[in-house]
Amino acid sequence: MKVTVLGVPSSAGAYCLGVERAPGALRDAGLVEALAATGAQVVDAGDLTRRVWVPDRTSPFAQNLGDEAEAMVELADAAAMLLAQGERLLVLGGSCTVAVGMCAAMAQAGERPRLLYVDRHLDLNTPGSTTEGSLSWMGMAHALALEGAAAELADATGRMPLLRPADLVYLGADTTRETTEWEREQAAGLGLTVVEQAALCADPRAAAHRARGSLEPGPFVVHLDVDVLDFLDAPIAENVNGRSSGPTIAILEQALVELLHDPDCWGMSIGQLDPNHAASDPTALPRLVSALASALAP
Repeated sequence: MKVTVLGVPSSAGAYCLGVERAPGALRDAGLVEALAATGAQVVDAGDLTRRVWVPDRTSPFAQNLGDEAEAMVELADAAAMLLAQGERLLVLGGSCTVAVGMCAAMAQAGERPRLLYVDRHLDLNTPGSTTEGSLSWMGMAHALALEGAAAELADATGRMPLLRPADLVYLGADTTRETTEWEREQAAGLGLTVVEQAALCADPRAAAHRARGSLEPGPFVVHLDVDVLDFLDAPIAENVNGRSSGPTIAILEQALVELLHDPDCWGMSIGQLDPNHAASDPTALPRLVSALASALAP
């Protein structure tokens, strides 16, 4: 199997600086070498343009929108040429809008985008539904082109919407504590499938199998927001709220093996990893690298 690694060192749509350093931190933790040790043919395609968060006082409810749209288009153009049946593309974000770029890449490659979203959150907010202003909390709202989504991002590639509701499935979300009322209303109204955090923790392989089965047959990609993890087991996420809840890295690994070993899985993106937090536990990134290598092993 060929595995291509591509970095998107951007925190423009995040809450603050930090996640733009994630691609380098994962490489420094031995990611490329660990993948090669599985017997996979590994190609490190380097990084796309580095973009960093700055306080955007001209657009407080959609911070750095122009930079995020440019990053998404750049990723879509690059990834579209790397996605292929029988291969895997591993995109190292950056903020969670890399998932939107992966959907756009599938469309450019001539495939219907299908996305399995592994996250504690639903990311269905819009600039009008929250005052947070972080586009990382809004990626799926823009992929689905929900009412109130910023056209500059939702229509950046000229394909709107990028995703149909039937082609988005969540795994690991905590809808009782980590969602807004707006998001819950949108999820219910669209009939989105959510395999909850408790199911992922109780039986990760079964939960992953159920989530995959909720998508129609055909190529799909996975997005992993590392804040799905228990922050005490793996203090690596930008969001530090997930303490003593969510899967450990070892539990998550079982779900990722189930998903990425599916022959229709074309790749995975990773978002919201903050190396500044990861420095508090020197074992965390090596354990994550080991889990990724296991999931991507031929």
